[in-house]
Amino acid sequence: MIIGIPKETKAQEHRVGLLPGAAYQLTRRGHTVLVEKNAGIGSGYADEEYAKVGAEMVTKHAEIFERAEMIVKVKEPLPEEYPLLRAEQILFTYLHLAASKPLTEELRTARVTAIAYETVEVNRRLPLLEPMSEIAGRMSIIMGGYFLAKHTGGKGVLLGGVPGVLPGKVIVIGGGSAGVNAARMATGLGADVTILEVDVERMRFLDITMQAAHTLYSSPTHLLELMPTCDLLIGAVLVPGAKAPKLITREMLRMMKPGSVLVDIAIDQGGCVETSRPTTHHDPIFVEEGVTHYCVANMPAAYARTATQALTNVTYRYVETLADHGVPGAFERDPHLVGGLNLIDGKITCRAVAEAHGLPFSEFSLRTMPPLGL
Repeated sequence: MIIGIPKETKAQEHRVGLLPGAAYQLTRRGHTVLVEKNAGIGSGYADEEYAKVGAEMVTKHAEIFERAEMIVKVKEPLPEEYPLLRAEQILFTYLHLAASKPLTEELRTARVTAIAYETVEVNRRLPLLEPMSEIAGRMSIIMGGYFLAKHTGGKGVLLGGVPGVLPGKVIVIGGGSAGVNAARMATGLGADVTILEVDVERMRFLDITMQAAHTLYSSPTHLLELMPTCDLLIGAVLVPGAKAPKLITREMLRMMKPGSVLVDIAIDQGGCVETSRPTTHHDPIFVEEGVTHYCVANMPAAYARTATQALTNVTYRYVETLADHGVPGAFERDPHLVGGLNLIDGKITCRAVAEAHGLPFSEFSLRTMPPLGL
């Protein structure tokens, strides 16, 4: 198979779809790997590292899409890339389609076989999303603590406090991978941390494993009780494949003191706060209702080398399976990969995406899968 690794075009996105070592493994298996010039430079991987393992370096962005049978990316295609997509081409990347009807429609029209990292599920886990959730969770405390500083417009609270001064209060909404990593970082700094969660068994697990943090059943009432004293609010809510629920309204946000900070990790799925809107690493914050909002939609890109390594660790086995066996064969050999299928032949096969946009849903079956050229 011809596999294309384009340079990411999203603002301040420095990650790359595959490491040179992964390109080496694919070329050894007889596949052709096309890598766009400077695709890996932001993660610290020079073109020479790809070239010396047998990858073909390509100068033009459009050529990657023209020639490749499978595109392996990090972030979803941007509008300028929509015309480059073509029928039966495999697109393997983070898509977050529930947050973007225009992209969903474009992928339908192009009849792309779109497989999303974030909806591949194994034993109720999302293994291709977890590494980025871990980075975003840890990073949320770093960024949140920084923007609490007075010179950045914050209320001037040090999360860990000092002897004789109480620590800052952190609320983490969601006890999944991102939430747990946020809580770990915050408790490590000495902050007063409360994790809100709806899964009682998950709370029992957190109570045993994270004794430095408090757990509380997630409800509007409990949030209203906590928000007036909260210094840093972390939105780490995830409904796999679906648009994030708006758990914090503008009215609720008004209860927080001026200079408090909100980090909405769920922003790539639409955000879990009514006032949230996507920001970039170059312009990461805005203020609403006196609260500093940090809503960068590609947070792990700030630590691109770590993120690229962590991502390739979990995606490579699926890339290899798709390259070796094509879509039907890969799905037969690894049924978990079917959960990642969001669109095929113009049909939406992810129920959460279809429901988010009010579009028709098509149940996928290998028996009724259309013949593909791959």
